[in-house]
Amino acid sequence: MTKRQTTMLGCAALLVASGLGAAAPASAAVSHQVQPGESIQAAVDAAQPGDTIDIAAGTYTESVRITKSGLTLRGEGSATVLKPSKTAAAADTCAGAGNGICVIGTEKQPVEGVQVRSLTLSGYAKNGLWAAWTDRLTVRHVTSENNGTWGIAQERSTRSVLRSNLVRGNGDAGIFVANTVSAESGATDTMGTVVSNNLMVDNRIGTTIRRVRNLSVEANEITGNCAGAFLVGDETKPRAGALTVRFNRVQGNNKHCDKTARLPEIQGTGIVLTGTEDTLVEWNVIRDNVGAAPMSGGIVLFKSIVGAAGTDNVVRNNVALGNGAADLANRDTAGTGNVFSRNMCGLSEPAGLC
Repeated sequence: MTKRQTTMLGCAALLVASGLGAAAPASAAVSHQVQPGESIQAAVDAAQPGDTIDIAAGTYTESVRITKSGLTLRGEGSATVLKPSKTAAAADTCAGAGNGICVIGTEKQPVEGVQVRSLTLSGYAKNGLWAAWTDRLTVRHVTSENNGTWGIAQERSTRSVLRSNLVRGNGDAGIFVANTVSAESGATDTMGTVVSNNLMVDNRIGTTIRRVRNLSVEANEITGNCAGAFLVGDETKPRAGALTVRFNRVQGNNKHCDKTARLPEIQGTGIVLTGTEDTLVEWNVIRDNVGAAPMSGGIVLFKSIVGAAGTDNVVRNNVALGNGAADLANRDTAGTGNVFSRNMCGLSEPAGLC
């Protein structure tokens, strides 16, 4: 190495050490620490995209509204508990609507890349977690229990991952994914939303997937509800469908739930397809779902409440045993192109589907 090369290397080393000549670093992500007695909402308000709000173990009586992209809200598992406040300000639209955590964007500017992890939401009047107009929302290791309507719910959202959560004791569905709850419209293309590896127990319905497309429900444990999984469509276009339901264990969903304005009584229902198209139900184990309600049975095709027939749905390679009134039931008499094949079952309606 020449003397000139040695001198140049030495100068370069000095520049690196001093930071001179280097590109300005991007602002580093910040962790905002929240302790019991402090406000989670204040930490969220102070955070910038990319930041994490770390919530220490304890009980927090508040609701939290997230309208910024790229935030992570992270607790310490079951030791971090959020419950409703009895003195929530009227201006708090999340708490005012009866929700625990709200992740809210707009049609023109969805909230992107928010993560909610490792905490418990308990006892809210409406929903534990409510999301609207989001993209790439991730909810993991969240317990959402004993809420008035839904445990984890979203509308008008895309590419969500709802994984490894516990939803129990909620008034309606443990996990609810819909196009919209406030207007009639065609199915939303979720662009690959995943509902997987969740435990859904003691809700009215384990999971309701309503008027959406391109979504998968995989490897969930669904038990002790009135019904396991509802996949719901209607006559609007685009139609609900292009859904995949596989590798789930759906067992003993035998609670009785009275009829509502939209549904008849339900009990003993495993998986129901009503008004969907091009949906694949495969490699599930559906056992011991027993009842005498209109949609009782293991895997049931049922005409929607507005009369929309299911078309081109495929039910194959499932184990459906011990369900009543039938392991497999096609009660959608107007449906066309629906196929049952290679399933293990004891009793079907009509006969011959096993």
